[in-house]
Amino acid sequence: MFPVFNDQHLSAYDPLDPTGNVTVKWDIMSWTSDGYIAIVTLFNFQTFRHFMKPGWTIGWTWAKKEIIWSINGAQAVEQGDCSKFKANIPHSCKRSPAVVDLLPGAPFNQQFGNCCKGGVVAAWGQDPSAAVSQFQITVGLSGTSNKTVKLPKSFTLLGPGPGYTCGPPKMVPSTKFLTPDGLRRTQALLTWNVTCTYSQFMARKNPSCCVSLSSFYNQILTPCPTCACGCQNNGTCVNGDSRILQLPVGNTTRKDNSSLLQCTHHMCPVRVHWHVKVNYKEYWRVKIAITNFNYMKNFSTWTLVVQHPNLNNVTQVFSFEYKPLIAYDSINDTAMFYGMKNYNDELMEAGPLGNLQSEVLLQKDQNTFTFKQGWAFPRKVYFNGDECMLPPPDTYPFLPNSAHGSSHFFSMLISTLIFLLTYIW
Repeated sequence: MFPVFNDQHLSAYDPLDPTGNVTVKWDIMSWTSDGYIAIVTLFNFQTFRHFMKPGWTIGWTWAKKEIIWSINGAQAVEQGDCSKFKANIPHSCKRSPAVVDLLPGAPFNQQFGNCCKGGVVAAWGQDPSAAVSQFQITVGLSGTSNKTVKLPKSFTLLGPGPGYTCGPPKMVPSTKFLTPDGLRRTQALLTWNVTCTYSQFMARKNPSCCVSLSSFYNQILTPCPTCACGCQNNGTCVNGDSRILQLPVGNTTRKDNSSLLQCTHHMCPVRVHWHVKVNYKEYWRVKIAITNFNYMKNFSTWTLVVQHPNLNNVTQVFSFEYKPLIAYDSINDTAMFYGMKNYNDELMEAGPLGNLQSEVLLQKDQNTFTFKQGWAFPRKVYFNGDECMLPPPDTYPFLPNSAHGSSHFFSMLISTLIFLLTYIW
């Protein structure tokens, strides 16, 4: 008999990251007079989707009448009605609290290990050392033993927007810790895990990025599809003659998650351009450009994932970091690109700094290599973990009959002209 999945689980499954998830681990470390002290750890086990500014928000509903006496390394979004507590005011009395990470530079006495990054957490596949976030919480009115403590329920996770669905907490073997001096081990009194998975369909109705294509062997530039990211917001986009564009980049008023898109036919915050640049005897070269059309947003620690059959033979990547992604043991056709730290790991808001580029040199497999029927273009493209909309296959730059004799000089000339058009268009 085949297993039955509901629509929610199907939409959260990503074939390029089949085991990707966010695990929230809740470790009770000690009992207090009316509750316990716990360490809450967020592990981002996703391969290429990270938490960017303004970061994660974790919420839940208490099983009884619990309160939060204090938190180190994070803070509750709202305190709630704590009027009945007079001598010692709790940090939060909300029945369903929501907690966020502290900003960098938080006072030392409020910090905790792996905290204070503004909720920014890297993807496990990009940087495992930065894929963890923690805080310590003191809970009251909860019970003071394994038998009286009840697990919270209805966990929620924003990262920073919607899209994550969390399962129920499950008891797991107690976590073992190494003491700071490294000489002995201790373990949690009680541990439970919450697993959260991401669905792009639950996050938004429309894609958040699109792909345009061009090649040296054809003067046709295939643009992003019209309204690729939805045109319902075209009344609030910014035209080229808007006064706001005359301000220095970065001088606009910024709010978390605010959006001010440049008016384009695709209405996407991000466009990825794939250009087949040069054809050598044993190699071929692709140029990739990422453009930000949102004047109110920087994309930090961004990731770009591309699926193409020849990515199993990458020879050199010139100005991006590169990592092959092998979701299945026998298939190696997917690559993750991301910025070099302190060089191009931040895609700035629309404007002069809103464009990143790199080139990729790939070795040909003469048994499979061809430029015919759109083979040179990617099968899937993801930016920051969300799949981008590709143009329809029948609009791809086609291979003319005369292209078999194309010279290296002709390739370079056409490539330069076409790529320059991407800045004008």
